[in-house]
Amino acid sequence: MTQRHVDPEREAFEAFKQLPRDTPIAMINLIRYRDRADYPADHECAGQELSGADAYRNYSRASGPVFARVGGTIAWSGKPEVMLIGPAEEMWDAAFVAHYPSAAAFLEMVTDEEYRRAVVHRQAAVETSRLIRCAPRDGEKGFG
Repeated sequence: MTQRHVDPEREAFEAFKQLPRDTPIAMINLIRYRDRADYPADHECAGQELSGADAYRNYSRASGPVFARVGGTIAWSGKPEVMLIGPAEEMWDAAFVAHYPSAAAFLEMVTDEEYRRAVVHRQAAVETSRLIRCAPRDGEKGFG
């Protein structure tokens, strides 16, 4: 089995915090769901036989109010269909770009108690994921 990437590693989170906090950011999200959600035994959803996609919807519902409160928006969302360039085994069930008015807003979200309670759904749902912070390019047009 390949390594799972569900929560930020301490080193990566520290690097994130060293970058400017007062500028807008976009977060590229790539998600692969578990076939069956894996909740902690003492969680209310344990034993419900939820799919990973079901658990991720629980995460979206539970974390959505916090995401909106800090000014987050979804800039784009889609379902990946084929890996045209890249490892075939890195297929994703969901892809989206979340926009935050600042990196500080993202940090506010992930440290919020309501959000922290919601994260258990994401952890139960996700087999592996990628989360990539992007800064806007100042006035540049095109993609190069």
